[in-house]
Amino acid sequence: MILVAALTRVAPHPWNFSPVEAIALFGGAYFASRWLAVLVPLAGLLVSDLALSQIHGGTYATYFGSTSFWLVYACIALSSVLGFGLRGKVNGLRVLGFSLAGSVLFFLVTNFAAWIGSSMYPQNVAGLMAAYVAGIPFFQGTLLGTLFFSALLFGGFSLLRQRVPALRAQTV
Repeated sequence: MILVAALTRVAPHPWNFSPVEAIALFGGAYFASRWLAVLVPLAGLLVSDLALSQIHGGTYATYFGSTSFWLVYACIALSSVLGFGLRGKVNGLRVLGFSLAGSVLFFLVTNFAAWIGSSMYPQNVAGLMAAYVAGIPFFQGTLLGTLFFSALLFGGFSLLRQRVPALRAQTV
């Protein structure tokens, strides 16, 4: 999954259409180790960020260590924790709801990060609202990517569990 996350973020794709959020939810739902559930999607994100930094050079490299960087990683970790709520209760409707919740959380936190301390937006409520409005086009990619990859991961794993008896245990 780390490799898939890295490759899909580096390959051409619509803005924010990424599996990282879905991997976080999936890991939270199925990984026996809660630490691995958090670390696997963060590792995928880091590997792809390092690759993107090599591809795009200095402009992308300045992202590392920024407030935005830390908040994006915190969102992915929180999405893994959110996935803990799916443990033992995975079904299509719940995966849909948790995918929506994770996408909204990511939108709210990352656009807050774009606003806080930014010279692009005034540091008041109007500036914060402007940051959220500017983030709406990116939210579509986040939402569609999370829904698509959640359906792929959770649905694919469900089909695989039907065919491989060893995977029928609640966690992996």
